[in-house]
Amino acid sequence: MLTPDQVTALEIYLAHLRLNIDPMLAQKYPTFAGKPYPLGRCKEVRNAIHHALKAALAKPQVDVALQPLKALLDTGLTLEPVWGSLRDEYFQNALLVGPWYIDAANDTVNPNKPRAEIRLLAESGFGAITSFEQFIKIARSYWEVDIYRNDIFPALAPFIPLVCVNKAGVSWFAAANDDMILVALDSAFELVEQVLPSLSSPPCELTEKWHRAALRVDMPSPLLKAQTRDATAMCRHYRNEGKHQDIGFRDEVVLAYLSLPVNV
Repeated sequence: MLTPDQVTALEIYLAHLRLNIDPMLAQKYPTFAGKPYPLGRCKEVRNAIHHALKAALAKPQVDVALQPLKALLDTGLTLEPVWGSLRDEYFQNALLVGPWYIDAANDTVNPNKPRAEIRLLAESGFGAITSFEQFIKIARSYWEVDIYRNDIFPALAPFIPLVCVNKAGVSWFAAANDDMILVALDSAFELVEQVLPSLSSPPCELTEKWHRAALRVDMPSPLLKAQTRDATAMCRHYRNEGKHQDIGFRDEVVLAYLSLPVNV
């Protein structure tokens, strides 16, 4: 376990790391949804800190502040990047090592907060997102979006079932990350099928906009073409076909999604 003094020293170390990496990240990611860096950039900050920590921990002489962390890792624990929910208020990217939650992007929602925070995981309010209802609840308030079911590309919907639209009318598909795709797969698409009836179909003009975007894709996947089944029926069809156990098909779906614009 880390002592309070060790936690404070590590938080200070992480804050200094941020001072080194922030100028580079701010130049690369100056804004997010119209908000200045670091707002909304928790993933990018977490990834940069993770990379910097691994490099620092691999040095022959490890900084004094890092020695307690290295001691934990020397017991066989790992420094794992994680994504999930923070108190069901925010999506959060953090690092976990054993019982410890390390947030080196603590200021990416409120810039007045300290850059780094370390807490026991059990006291942090961080946890996995285990349903699409939970994801939607967070996304609606955190991203300030309307959310529709993915009737635009039904063949993608069992894996990526949601369409988000922000106040500016910009839309994108969700939840297009490994964690939420795994929620879909582990439930054999039942959790997707469960949430779809609670959502409205997207407006016709939005569907048409995405279909036009798909027409501009070089060698578009058949998964982006018109389907005879709707999103709910696709969940049942894929389950009957065992697609939740087919990693190759999962990759095909992801590649089809990645061929589309990030947003329209």
